[in-house]
Amino acid sequence: MSMSDPIADMLTRIRNGQMSDKKTVTFPSSTHKIAILDVLVAEGYVDSYVVDAKDNKPEATVKLRYYQGKPVISLIKRISRPGLRIFRGKDDLPSVLNGLGVAIISTSKGIMTDRTAREAGQGGEVLCIVE
Repeated sequence: MSMSDPIADMLTRIRNGQMSDKKTVTFPSSTHKIAILDVLVAEGYVDSYVVDAKDNKPEATVKLRYYQGKPVISLIKRISRPGLRIFRGKDDLPSVLNGLGVAIISTSKGIMTDRTAREAGQGGEVLCIVE
């Protein structure tokens, strides 16, 4: 059975893994998911990830990050979804917790944070927010 929103599935697996104190979570991999994981690693929300091929299908294994026994990610939420795409211009990009969190934006220059998109003068699809 095919999945209607694979990015939401990835975010849910990360959220559920942290709520149950898992060290790692595994899910099917794609180029979009890897780009989102690159942003999460760069911003320090997850430790690392590895992509392996299992039965000729790529799978990403993400090592989750905790600080003093609590998850680093307090909220990870999908904004734009297949049934309702949310696009914002460079001046209307969301600011999460006045800059303490990040919004992950898909622009024509690639997937990046809201801060990076503002600096590059790019608008795009608001994929998710992370606090």
